[in-house]
Amino acid sequence: MTLLFTVILVALVFEYINGFHDTANSIATVVSTKVLTPRLAILLAAVTNLIGALYGTAVAKTISSGLLDPKLIPSALSTQMLICALSGAIVWNLVTWWFGLPSSSSHALIGGLFGAGIAAAGNNLSVVVFSKVKEGVPWYKYEGLLYKVIIPMFLSPIMGLLVGLFLMTFLYFSLRNWTPKWVTRIFGKAQLLSAAYMGFSHGSNDAQKTMGIIALALLGAGKAGTLADLPEWLTFLRQPMEIGVDGKEGIVVWIKVTCALTMAAGTAAGGWKIIKTMGHKMVKLQPVHGFAAETTAATVLSVAAYFGMPVSTTHAITTSIMGVGCAKRFNALNFSVVERIIWAWVLTLPVTGTLAYLLMRLIRVGVS
Repeated sequence: MTLLFTVILVALVFEYINGFHDTANSIATVVSTKVLTPRLAILLAAVTNLIGALYGTAVAKTISSGLLDPKLIPSALSTQMLICALSGAIVWNLVTWWFGLPSSSSHALIGGLFGAGIAAAGNNLSVVVFSKVKEGVPWYKYEGLLYKVIIPMFLSPIMGLLVGLFLMTFLYFSLRNWTPKWVTRIFGKAQLLSAAYMGFSHGSNDAQKTMGIIALALLGAGKAGTLADLPEWLTFLRQPMEIGVDGKEGIVVWIKVTCALTMAAGTAAGGWKIIKTMGHKMVKLQPVHGFAAETTAATVLSVAAYFGMPVSTTHAITTSIMGVGCAKRFNALNFSVVERIIWAWVLTLPVTGTLAYLLMRLIRVGVS
């Protein structure tokens, strides 16, 4: 039972760090364009993150049941596996936050899950569900690493770059006869809506990942019989999943609310180093650019969340800013900063996977 509460606590620590680590992604543009003060931007992000986190559970279900084969993981090690996965992700998030690099919390968690899962399964690589094809449904509803992680991992930043480029080009063409004063005034107000949309999309995708981890831990504990002798006031832990009014299975409300409030609290803590990198160092932004970048990234995240794809908020908003910057002019981008960001992306999965794998191997050695 102690291990179960430990994994829930570590999951919530990850969610809190995710909040202040990825808050910068959702508010960097609205702060850098001076549409909102940092304090008001954080408040807006916290509220919209909370609302978004309560909306839908498709991503949570992917994390809890779509990436690893639970049959190959000993029930005695399932809780430790989750702690190792989360620990690897937390370490990487803190390192990249310290250096001001907007790396992906989503990929950090997924890398940790795969690394710890492989170690828990005794180096059995087949524990990773690479692809699970469902007859009679389109490919984007298939499950497994290929369809839920790899394809979206490359597709979402490409879409962010291209849609940001096209949207900003369209705005340049449409507003070519407007005076700069009116463009700034109109899009200063419009960016409030796009920033709220970005915060909502961030919550609807990122908060669900931790919901999935907690549900996975409780399901594993239930199968292992750990929850059999719970006191009356803790019996709610036995049912992490429920059937909704639409007849579909989803995460219970208390898990949603807990994760949503934790992410909102982390959001309120802010992430000024990453805001500085994304909002000022990468490309100089005006309100119209911020509106285009936030609208693009939020749409990419919303579509991914609808299909249960745990994509990176960081990738979506960063490449959207890149696309907007390219529409302005290609040399508007600070390519040395872009290079650092790309290296953080490339390293996230292998580093977190390796950290989680090594932690899990140490636990296996201790158990044996």
